[in-house]
Amino acid sequence: MSGADRDSFRRGLRDGVPYSLAGGLLSVSFGVLADDVGLEAGAAIAMSAIVFAGSAQFAAVGIVAAGGGLVPAVIAAALVNSRFLPMGVALAPYLPGNALWRAVQGQAVVDASWAMARDDEGAFNRFHLFGATAIQYVTWVGGTVVGALVGAGAIDTEALGLDALFPAFFLVLLVAELRQRGGLGVATFGALIALVLVGLTPPGIPVLAASLAALVGLRGAGGSGDREQR
Repeated sequence: MSGADRDSFRRGLRDGVPYSLAGGLLSVSFGVLADDVGLEAGAAIAMSAIVFAGSAQFAAVGIVAAGGGLVPAVIAAALVNSRFLPMGVALAPYLPGNALWRAVQGQAVVDASWAMARDDEGAFNRFHLFGATAIQYVTWVGGTVVGALVGAGAIDTEALGLDALFPAFFLVLLVAELRQRGGLGVATFGALIALVLVGLTPPGIPVLAASLAALVGLRGAGGSGDREQR
């Protein structure tokens, strides 16, 4: 790792602090919800450590809470996480190495880190991404540990306002992305797709379909694969 790469990683750590704090509180809420639906603490913590995706985890646990089985929960989580596919397509040209190593690096993609690592030209700094994700991972797993071990009987997530963190978190990301070239049009297109499908399709499908709008945004980054990998 060069000096510039280390600086980018440290900058990512610093930039990720606000999101890591919000994510940590949100993961406490997830741990409490998991405990409330009867999921063992170890299973909830393992889910956060392996899946590391709040929307997918809440979707899966919500389906279990509603009486759904394991298979529908897993399918819903996979559909919700499908939004990472177009994000990965945009990031791929900036990840060096063979296919396996690039796939490993791609595991660092989370919403906030992906948005922060992208510059005004549509290029990505992978070390900035790694740093921003690293600190968020620590607080996400740590918050789940607290919520799962303390349990629903000791923490009232609604009274503390933790249930409002999730939409607020994504609203902040959306505002930042709207500043990018073509961001408003892509966001509007995606919102319309999701709005039409919500209530008509199973959980996760609206997100999957709305993710197609992101592919429109990728057209503005055409030729990015010829840029220098960082």
